[in-house]
Amino acid sequence: MSELTTDAHATELTGGLRAEAAELLPELTALRRELHAHPETGTELPRTQRRLLGALDRLPLDITLGEGLSSIVAVLRGGHPGPTVLLRSDMDGLPLTEQTGLPYRSENGAMHACGHDLHMAGLIGAAKLLAARQDQLPGNVILMFQPAEETLQGAKMMLAEGLLNATGEHPVAAYGIHVAPGPRGHFGLSSGISAAGSNRLTLTVDGKGGHGSRPHETVDPVPILAEIILALQSLVTRQMDAQDPVVLSITTLQAGTVGNIIPAQASAGGTIRNLSEDSLKRLTGRVNRLVRGIAEAHGASATAEIIEGCPALVNDEALTNQSTDVLTRMFGETRVTRADASLAVMGSEDFAFIAREVPASFFRLLASPEKIDPSTLAYNHSPLVQFDDSILGDHAAALAALAIDRLQRG
Repeated sequence: MSELTTDAHATELTGGLRAEAAELLPELTALRRELHAHPETGTELPRTQRRLLGALDRLPLDITLGEGLSSIVAVLRGGHPGPTVLLRSDMDGLPLTEQTGLPYRSENGAMHACGHDLHMAGLIGAAKLLAARQDQLPGNVILMFQPAEETLQGAKMMLAEGLLNATGEHPVAAYGIHVAPGPRGHFGLSSGISAAGSNRLTLTVDGKGGHGSRPHETVDPVPILAEIILALQSLVTRQMDAQDPVVLSITTLQAGTVGNIIPAQASAGGTIRNLSEDSLKRLTGRVNRLVRGIAEAHGASATAEIIEGCPALVNDEALTNQSTDVLTRMFGETRVTRADASLAVMGSEDFAFIAREVPASFFRLLASPEKIDPSTLAYNHSPLVQFDDSILGDHAAALAALAIDRLQRG
């Protein structure tokens, strides 16, 4: 098929998407609000899974449920041979008490404070739009509904359960949308690194315990650990390249049981975010040297352990170029922003595990209600954050259009 014919056929398949998605909006809004009112956290999301299966019912899909988690892999097989593309939504909420006051707010101690309720409803909409075109699709679509994004475990678990073999062939592209606060309906794309890697840090200082009134007879691990923590902050700002940044935050401390006993051990934990593997390797060596050196200087011993978690999310440049073109044609230049230099955030996203295996395009859709003053916007993971579900039609249409476009390219 010539490029001209391919473009014409793709336009024919995508031409009515926005209008059809607008017709789905009441249904998608009701689904999103129901999901928002009943969030679940972690890997086991039985209520959420049941509700999504109900929304997918009667669509021509081959559905596989996860074994170690409440995931859903739904395959739409097109009417003509062709490649496979993957569309992803995360499913889990956060252990957070909602404070929005919305009539459909959660009251169960958890909250969809990162927009995963919109992601699910948007992918359900895309499934319906694509199913209506099944006979014309030259290839297959994997619909990935993933728990445990907030713990950065779910994508890796789904890969281990055979996600990428769902159609019998490896996907040629993977797409994901993440909502964020900002001017409603605006898409933001970037190539290269989009989100940081996430790693866990643990520190342990072993000294010699004793009575709190006689510190000279002990090797007190508490001030040693405090000195290490402060030194780590200087290490990051003075020994690491600002053009290849890392973030190191100590978030937990444990030492002692009562006020008059100097403990024998003190420990701390935290998180390290990195944009490159080189920066993490450099930091690991320097952290180990610093921790050992400070402890030995005070007559103690100490260890540092950095456990690699989620890699950095890297968007494929060619696929991001194609995504930018598709979204611009569909929504207009004023609603699409593309940055050639990556707009990386130091937060992490486990879609990175997918992007490591498949060319990927993961981008943002801004979704703040217009009534909220931009200067007072709460951000993702805040108990006050709000998203406008009027963007769900565009969310669904965008995912469907990207899938169709990539299938047409063969």
